[in-house]
Amino acid sequence: MHHPLSSPPDLLRFATSAVQVHHHTSIPDDQATSRVELDALHAHTTALYALLDSRTDATRPIAERAGDHLHAARIRLWQAAEHLHDAYHAAPRADGRLPTREACALRLPEGAPEMTICQRHLATSVRVRHITTPTDLRASFTGLVRH
Repeated sequence: MHHPLSSPPDLLRFATSAVQVHHHTSIPDDQATSRVELDALHAHTTALYALLDSRTDATRPIAERAGDHLHAARIRLWQAAEHLHDAYHAAPRADGRLPTREACALRLPEGAPEMTICQRHLATSVRVRHITTPTDLRASFTGLVRH
């Protein structure tokens, strides 16, 4: 029997709807984003990066221009993941303490379970650095020059 959410586009639409519902129902306007939520956003972003990475590799040989746009989007997703990772480490801890500027600058590990975001980030960064140039990663605009 065919399940109603069995195709990849259906699953993506379901995931997008879940994020939209979370946005509209779960976030108080007068509260800073928690580390738990930043960790979840980072997990979502890196999962989306992995999906876009595989789709970019599949698309580029067949539709070069579309693949180039997916490549640019993939770079932007990695940049977003970098910012989410940094925001996590700058956000107040569960006990309300803010990390020191020195600890943030040194990127000192905080131990488990907080290290899971760092482990996920490091695992994704290995792929990013393998397929993307440092110039691409630092560019303020990932516009396409070939087309």
